[in-house]
Amino acid sequence: MPEYASLAELCHAALSCTACDLSKHRTQVVPGEGAARTDVMFIGEGPGYHEDQQGRPFVGPAGKLLDELIASIGMTRADVYIANMVKCRPPGNRDPSPAEVEACGHWLDGQIEHIDPKIIVTLGRHSLAKFLPGETITRVHGKARKVDGRIVLPVHHPAAALYQQSLRGTLEEDFRQIPQLLQQMEQVPEPEPKPKQLGLF
Repeated sequence: MPEYASLAELCHAALSCTACDLSKHRTQVVPGEGAARTDVMFIGEGPGYHEDQQGRPFVGPAGKLLDELIASIGMTRADVYIANMVKCRPPGNRDPSPAEVEACGHWLDGQIEHIDPKIIVTLGRHSLAKFLPGETITRVHGKARKVDGRIVLPVHHPAAALYQQSLRGTLEEDFRQIPQLLQQMEQVPEPEPKPKQLGLF
């Protein structure tokens, strides 16, 4: 994959991707949106019907809930970045296949590299599997882990809370950790430089 000079350039290139069969069924590619550099990045599964129509991530009912959750911790969409594992809608909103996730993976990896977030919040099991393979969302939601130098915070997908109302409180509780984690990271002191060795004369 070629190097892209900016996040905007990468997202523009993704608009013409034909690396997998999802490209044959999409209305629009949905690369992602938000701040080009931010401490917090959210990663979901894939675009749904509304996202496919508008070319923006999380704009349907699950997106409305995500906006409310982000607002509950004093942030807005403009403060964070929102993306998905795959950039095109799987037909019928089915799960993306492993081959589709792999074919799309370089776009997401490039986004993470450009954005350089301190915290990645995985929304649901598909993005969880990228960072913590073998884990289940029920077991690890709300438990922050360090992965490749970043904090990964797994939470339930907002869509799950639309079908199971009891999960809304769980999501709100897990989201409250985000500002706490950021504050803790800011309080970690920088390592002091080692004193220079003085030569003997």
